[in-house]
Amino acid sequence: MRPAKSLFAMLTSLLVGAAMAAPSDIGKAVYDGTCIACHGADGMGALPGAPDFRRKDGPLTKSDAILIKHITQGFKGPDSPMAMPPKGGNPALTDREIREVLRYIRQKFGKP
Repeated sequence: MRPAKSLFAMLTSLLVGAAMAAPSDIGKAVYDGTCIACHGADGMGALPGAPDFRRKDGPLTKSDAILIKHITQGFKGPDSPMAMPPKGGNPALTDREIREVLRYIRQKFGKP
């Protein structure tokens, strides 16, 4: 018979798991300060052509590598009347902030 886990081990495991699942504060700050104007608080797109992150066939079906490239370099979808500018128009965004905002978007709006 295996020994029972200590209370400390169980609490540590729960806290680590919760930290991994919690949306990034950095990602939320970047989204709220840079992305929200076009993509909306609900992720459904606040401007014509801004994609709906919640769609089953939406942008979150793409790999992180592709989405990071789109965020970094800018992107214009085939049906969009306008392009997303590189770094969402915020040239000061760092590589870490871009990774964190993508993590936040996936956690907040769900990966289909």
